[in-house]
Amino acid sequence: MSETTKPGHKGQDYEQTLDRSDARVAAFDRGQHSPLERVQHVLHNNPTLVPVIVLLVSLAVFGLIAGGKFFSAFNLSLILQQVSIIGILAAAQSLIILTAGIDLSVAAIMVLMSVIMGNLAVFAGVPTGISIVIGLIGGVAAGGMNGWLITKVKLPPFITTLGTWSIFYALLLWLSGAQSIRGQDIDANAPFLKIFGASFNIGGARITLSALLMIAVFLVLWYMLNKTAWGRHVYAIGDDKEAAQLSGIRTDRTLLSVYGLAGLVCALAGWASIGRVGSISPQSFYEGNLDSITAVVIGGISLFGGRGSILGALFGALIVGVFRSGLRLSGVDVLWQVFAIGWLIIIAVAIDQWIRRVSA
Repeated sequence: MSETTKPGHKGQDYEQTLDRSDARVAAFDRGQHSPLERVQHVLHNNPTLVPVIVLLVSLAVFGLIAGGKFFSAFNLSLILQQVSIIGILAAAQSLIILTAGIDLSVAAIMVLMSVIMGNLAVFAGVPTGISIVIGLIGGVAAGGMNGWLITKVKLPPFITTLGTWSIFYALLLWLSGAQSIRGQDIDANAPFLKIFGASFNIGGARITLSALLMIAVFLVLWYMLNKTAWGRHVYAIGDDKEAAQLSGIRTDRTLLSVYGLAGLVCALAGWASIGRVGSISPQSFYEGNLDSITAVVIGGISLFGGRGSILGALFGALIVGVFRSGLRLSGVDVLWQVFAIGWLIIIAVAIDQWIRRVSA
């Protein structure tokens, strides 16, 4: 038997060839990335880092401009109070945007549910607890209606929620008769509706229960999104719905649950808004939709879905509150406060687009 036909010769020849081959093709040259590209990768892997940095820089800048009154315990707690309702709405909006959708009806659901709670408890004589439960269930139903139209009728989220915004807004005007429910009537018939307006003082800071509710909502949703299979499904749908469906995820059922949960969070915001404002007005928080989207975008959650942390929306809401408070204390006109927030949105979207190029 010749050398070339001996058993095992081919295997030995393959091993010798492999030993002589250049293994550098399998090596990753980590030194070829520029410092800017490394920053881009870090921000891509930690999307909440951007709003945290912006928040800290904003606090430092306005602290220098506005002086010690900006960093007073009272002013910082006031910022927390002012963003509490919009922050809760931003939490609901975050759930939708993470699935690559958008909800233009969150503010209308919130106000509609507060009107339902108020009418039942103040004028219809329904026990306050039952009125609140009905309002919360109504929020789930309103969000579920959005989800059903999107998943079953296959309508785009933007068009669907634009239409339901008009529907919910017309309903709340009809139920309220375009009239507010006065704080005196609520105090006399259903004072528990204003529970989230209660506050306590800590070292000069006035902390309201609505602010604590906002933080609690974000923490619960963060746990659900990061520690449960449901949360992984939400991110998968936002990243690529078709791929998620092919992997076995029941995308329609998950989307229905997302919209239903968002409706529940909006109803909670409606209950909290009664205590925050002290009355129930069909015109309150009229710009809540845009404010909630602003907080989400500034918070680093991608409008294209599938990327970002819901805690980023909390930081986004705080950034908006810090800007408004800092500019107000600096004597800047309200017009230019809106101007500055507009630029914040544009810059946040530009940063998101830049970060997304890492995965392109």
